[in-house]
Order: sequence, then C-alpha cells, then structure tokens
Amino acid sequence: MFILYLFLLIQVIFANPFDGLTLITTIGGTQNTSNTILMDNDENIVNLWEHSNGTASVGYLTKDSILYLPGKITGNPGGGTGGPVGGLFKKIDWNNNIIWEWEMPQEICEPHHDIAIMPNGNFLVICSEVKSQQDAIEAGLQGIQGDFELDMIVEIKPIGSDDAEIIWEWRFWDHLIQDISTDFTSTFGVISEHPELLDINVNGFGDSDGFMDWNHCNKISYNETFDQIVLSSRFMNEIYVIDHSTTTEEASGHSGGNQGKGGDFIYRWGNPQNYDRGDSSNQILDAQHGIYWIPDGYPGAGNFLVFNNRNQINPNRSAVLEFECIADENGFYPIEEGQPYGPNEIIWEYSDTFFSNVQSGAYRLPNGNTIITVTSQENIFEVDYDGNVVWELSDNIRCARALKYGYDYFDYSLFGDMNGDETINILDTVIMVQMILGNQNIDLNGDLNFDGVLNIQDIILIINLIIG
Repeated sequence: MFILYLFLLIQVIFANPFDGLTLITTIGGTQNTSNTILMDNDENIVNLWEHSNGTASVGYLTKDSILYLPGKITGNPGGGTGGPVGGLFKKIDWNNNIIWEWEMPQEICEPHHDIAIMPNGNFLVICSEVKSQQDAIEAGLQGIQGDFELDMIVEIKPIGSDDAEIIWEWRFWDHLIQDISTDFTSTFGVISEHPELLDINVNGFGDSDGFMDWNHCNKISYNETFDQIVLSSRFMNEIYVIDHSTTTEEASGHSGGNQGKGGDFIYRWGNPQNYDRGDSSNQILDAQHGIYWIPDGYPGAGNFLVFNNRNQINPNRSAVLEFECIADENGFYPIEEGQPYGPNEIIWEYSDTFFSNVQSGAYRLPNGNTIITVTSQENIFEVDYDGNVVWELSDNIRCARALKYGYDYFDYSLFGDMNGDETINILDTVIMVQMILGNQNIDLNGDLNFDGVLNIQDIILIINLIIG
C-alpha cells in the first residue's frame, strides 16, 4: 500500500507544471522589431525587453538577469544562408538598458541562428564562411559551380560596452574527407574508417550559384563538465560533438585537446549513412533542432534532448527525443570498429499531432517535465514525463524556442540594489519606499517577488535580505 501511495504522490508532483518563469523571444520578421517576454505560469508578464531589431534565434538569461541577444543586422541580405542571419549581439540588463553591443565584421564570418552562453561570460556563435569554387574542387567536392558556403564556430569575449575579441575558432572546412579522387590527397580516405570526419560529398544542394548553406547548423550547446560543444546540422540530419579544450590551431587539426583528436568529431549521431556505417533505414534525425545536454540535477541528466522536426515513422509529424549520452566520466565516446556510434534506442519520446518543419525545440525542466516549442504552429506547451500536457500558452506566439527558468536559477544578490553600489542596505529600502510613494520613477529591479509591481511585499523581502 505504501508503494501505491508513493506512486500516486509522484504522479501528482509530476502532473503539475514546473513553477518557474518562461522566456519567449518573438520572431519579428526579416528586420522587424521583436520582444523578449518573461512570464510566470499564470502568464503574468514579469519583465519585457523590447528590441529595435529582429532576432536571429532566441535570447538567453544569465543568473544575474542579463539577457544575451543574437540580433539581425539591418540591411543584411543574408547571403546564401537559409536560416535567420545574425551579426548584431547585445547584452541587456533587467531594465532594458543595452550594456554591451557589438556587430560582427562580415569579413570574419556571417553569424546565423543560435548562440551558447559560457560560464565565463563568453559565448559561442554559429557562423558561415565562403570558400571559392576552386578551393572546393581541390578539397574533392563534386559538381560545384560557384562558391562553397559552410559553417564554423567562433567564441566571442565581450569587451567594454561596444567591443569584442574572437578568442577561439573551429571550422568544418578543416575536418573533411572524400573517397572520389586520389588527386586530392589532403582529403582522400576511406570514409567508413574515419567517423571523425565529414564526407564533403555527403549531400548536394549545388546549383549555378554554388553550394550555399551546406550544413545549415541551427543549434549549439556547451557542456562545462566535459568542455565540449554539440552542434546540430539540419541538412546533414546529424548532431556533432567537438572538443572545446583545444587551441584554435589544434581545432584546425587532428590532435590536441582533452580527447587528443584536435577539432575532429569526437561523437556524431542521427544519420550513420553519412560515414558509411549504415543506410537510410538507420537514419533517425531529420531536419532536427534544439539539441542540448540535459543539465546536472535534472531527470535524465547528461542525456541529449532534441526536437526531431520530421519523424521517420511519420514525416508529417515532429517528435521530441531523449537519447543517452554514451560518454564516460572523461568525456570519451566509445565506438566499435565498423559500427556506428550508439545508442541504438531512444530513452524517451514525445510525439502527438504537432508538426513544424522549421525551428522549434525542447528543454527538460528540474521536475522532469519538458517545455516544447512548435514554431510553425505558434504553440508552446509543457508535458510531464508520461506525456500529459500540464501547461500551455493561451496565446499564439511565433518563437524559435521558449526556455523556462526556476526561481532559484537567478542570483538575487543584485536584485534590490536600487542605487547601483553593489550592496543591499537601508539606502535601497528608502529608495524603494520613495518609488512606491510616487516620489521617484519605478525601477523593477526592486520587484523581488517578480509579480510585475513594486509594493510593500517587496519592502518586506528586501528587509529580510538585509537582516539575512
């Protein structure tokens, strides 16, 4: 009987939406304005950031409530990139003040889609670079008539209020293989013997304008424990893991870093026919988005979660998949000779009648629920582990991916610092009282309970902070 009661209790706990704050960055069209909205489960708006430019993907909040935003550059035609083109990066504080803004020089690369915030405040960016037709031919690419555009990653370190330094780079270009011609010795090899490299002839979207947007990478995530990066490639129908512990020089080669493989793939999954260790029947991913590691402390911690835009069983349906991260404690991914990378089975899958051929994503929450964004249907909802919908946004909002943060995610040490002296004391309380009385303009940095207003409840909370 006790076991039955325990089971029912667990069901009740997991049948509720996670008590947190949902972050939604709206898609504002080609160059239109957009917003980032933070709301509670009752859809009360806790904070609103208004942007004068369109966004390339979604904004991310750090623990100190700073919003990192990858934005679009006005007038940028986008080149051959088939996805949202970025290039304008911002850090915005809680009060909608831009505290850092920087535009990527186009001669470096063309940012698009996603970014990943790192613990040190740097962030990783998906970019595309262009190689000439002759360079592509000499690398063994067949049938090209024009330029060759493929993806790369850069790590950006913000400096001051309007400057930045690129401190790390990685390129697909440095990790290619082909088995067509021995004339191109730098890339020639047996593809099935080199799962750490990408076949340059694995797909073809070439025309009179060349091969543009060859990879179409759409999501990047960082694993601090392993110092690794996972990258989703829509057109390859694969995800790739690379070693971030390398130097830029090592990342361009095949040795160095924690795994000793330089910038080569240390893991890939979703479509093993790309490296001749399977066929179309082994393909699982199709146009996927949203890949990331489930964080430590969450149900499924360490596993991968991905939004598979086109389910292999029914291509007119999407699905959210959780699969095991097979890495050992040192971040090494085993693979048997002649076999594809595991796993062969899905741990958890959620699929229903929803479908989006573009964007979308899913995130695991601390209580085991999963928040899902179906972009084409403008739908954001939360399901428990049994697949029950426990929360759904009432309004249709077009968003690439919604995130959800627990209240304990934020560092409250700076909330309530009303005079900006980086301490919380009686002076901040006096300022808040004056704001409530209407003698000063309201600053929601004092909204300690996130109810969207400044009132006596916030005064009580700040006094509790002061007295410990």
